[in-house]
Amino acid sequence: MILLGCTGSIGVNTLAVAKRFNIAVEVLVCGKNIKLLNEQIQTHKPKVVVVSDEEDIAKVNHNNVYAGQENTLKIIADASSDLVVNALVGFLGLRPTLKAIECGKKVALANKESLVACGKFIDASKIQPIDSEHFGLWYLLQDRPIKKMIITASGGAFRDWNLDKLKTASLADTQKHPNWSMGQKITIDSATMVNKMFELLEARWLFGEGEYDAIMETQSLIHALIDFKDGSTTAHFAHANMQLPIAYALDEKMDENILAHVDLLKVGSLEFREIKKDRYPIWEIKNDLLKNPNRGVIVNAANEVAIQRFINKEIGFMEISKTIIQAYEKYTDAPKNVDDVFMIDAAIRSSI
Repeated sequence: MILLGCTGSIGVNTLAVAKRFNIAVEVLVCGKNIKLLNEQIQTHKPKVVVVSDEEDIAKVNHNNVYAGQENTLKIIADASSDLVVNALVGFLGLRPTLKAIECGKKVALANKESLVACGKFIDASKIQPIDSEHFGLWYLLQDRPIKKMIITASGGAFRDWNLDKLKTASLADTQKHPNWSMGQKITIDSATMVNKMFELLEARWLFGEGEYDAIMETQSLIHALIDFKDGSTTAHFAHANMQLPIAYALDEKMDENILAHVDLLKVGSLEFREIKKDRYPIWEIKNDLLKNPNRGVIVNAANEVAIQRFINKEIGFMEISKTIIQAYEKYTDAPKNVDDVFMIDAAIRSSI
């Protein structure tokens, strides 16, 4: 496989699954965590390594190291592996997704922004989702008429906060996720509920037109549900561990035990909550965005700009959603092709 984003949590879990099932790792691509990268090189012995910055090449314990996105794209094209696991964070993950599909490779996708920004121009048949929610929907699908597909949300760091306190929430506060530890950006996205809106958009591109929604399930044991037209509903239960969807992305015939089963007697009870706009203002544009999914590039660009401003202490936490909504209302153009996606992204970043 080619693994993009090897030192993040999804990358680490992917390598654990690869080691367990003796899957060769041809290429490792990472950002700045050179210490962990060197440990991974020693264990998995890739043929090629790519880092984000040229200045880090000398720090990598490998004799075939490159730097930058252009080299990543070239190596995707040149590598013999037919599977690309894209666990990069942000819009920078889009070009590698497009290149992999162009080269006829299968993409195990954890990079939400690829489909959010460019879903209209990506062949979803080449994508195997490795988000828990989309994996859950895929797992539940059967040949029966569907009324609605539902994904679940944890609620993020502020699901139990007094609403008045949200205006003063700090970056450190956003990182205190109630259920697990993730990267900085995705944990902020979880707190704003942008992450879940992105996942609804992904589901729309992956599974086609239809009705999609999200609810909170506070223990993160149910990841997806499907309402069928006959009145029945199925739910996908599993402990929150990325190794399950990753294992299926690497081998769709998976017949080995990956996780311990959920013991419902130990769980005792589950709690479901509505996602409300007063706590998660971004939900105001959810329905309109699902009706106009090719406008996702606007939301993604505005979100990345707003998050960086929040990190820089230029705006408060609640201003993140406000910035996104303002951009969505101001920029109404939708991309007509892939070039438009990059043009609109750049225009929004330079003007908000």
